[in-house]
Amino acid sequence: MAPHGDPDAPVVPVGPGERRPEKGAVLRVLATPAAPLFDLMAKIDVVDGHKLPASGSFVLTPNHITNIDPVVVGRVMWRFGRLPRFMAKASLFRVPIFGRLMHAMGHIPVERAGRTHDSDPLGAAGRLTAVGGGVIVYPEGTLTRDPDLWPMKGKSGAVRLALAAGVPIIPVAHWGSQELMGRYSSKLRPFPRKRITVIVGDPVDLSPYRDRPLDQASMTEATALVMESITALLERIRHEEAPAERWNPSKNEQRETGSFE
Repeated sequence: MAPHGDPDAPVVPVGPGERRPEKGAVLRVLATPAAPLFDLMAKIDVVDGHKLPASGSFVLTPNHITNIDPVVVGRVMWRFGRLPRFMAKASLFRVPIFGRLMHAMGHIPVERAGRTHDSDPLGAAGRLTAVGGGVIVYPEGTLTRDPDLWPMKGKSGAVRLALAAGVPIIPVAHWGSQELMGRYSSKLRPFPRKRITVIVGDPVDLSPYRDRPLDQASMTEATALVMESITALLERIRHEEAPAERWNPSKNEQRETGSFE
C-alpha cells in the first residue's frame, strides 16, 4: 500500500490549545490522578491534535497493537479536553463495582456476538453521540494479528455507527505503546520512560455512503477507506510502507478473538 502524501515529511507535535472540558464527574475523579502517573511511564507526542473535534459528536478509530492502547488513546483525549468513552466487551460490565463504574463513565457494553447489555451497540452509542459525546471504536475488533503490527482487515461497526448517527469518523494511529506493554502481555515495562507518538487524521469522507443502504458491499468499501486512512497515518509515524495486502486472520487460519501467540 503506497503511503498517502510524503512519507518523509516530518511529524510535528502540537499542543492541546484552549479547550473547554466536557462534563463527566466520575471519569474526572478517576483520571485526574491517573493521568500524571501514566506520564511518568511514557511521553506522548501528539501530531495534528487540533484535528480532534473540540466539541460535538464523533467516532474515533485508532489502530490496536497492545492492551495498553485504550489508556494511551484515552490520555490523548483527556489532554485535549474530551472524555474518552469506549465500546467495551460486556463481560467487563458484569464485574462487581468495576462494572458500575464503567456504566457511570459512559462506556458502552458490547457482547462478542454484537449485542449490548440491554440494547444494541449502535443504539447505545447513538444515544451517547446525540448529547455531544465521542466514542472510541477499534475497527479491527481486537489486537492486530499482523506479524509486524500493521492494521489488519477491519470490521464495519465504526462505519455503521458514524453513518447511523451522522457524525464524523476520525482516524488515529499510534506507535510506541508496544514498548510499554507487549502484545497480549499484561506486564508494564515503564523503565526507561517510553516515547509514544499519536497522530490524528482528517475525517474520513463517508459522504458517498450516507444516502445508500447500509448493505454489506457499501460497509466493506467504507471500512476499507477507514483502514487505509489509519494505515497511511501509521506509515508516517513509522517512516515505512505497509504491506500491499492487509492481513486477514481468516485467510491465515487464525481465530478472530483471543491470543494466537
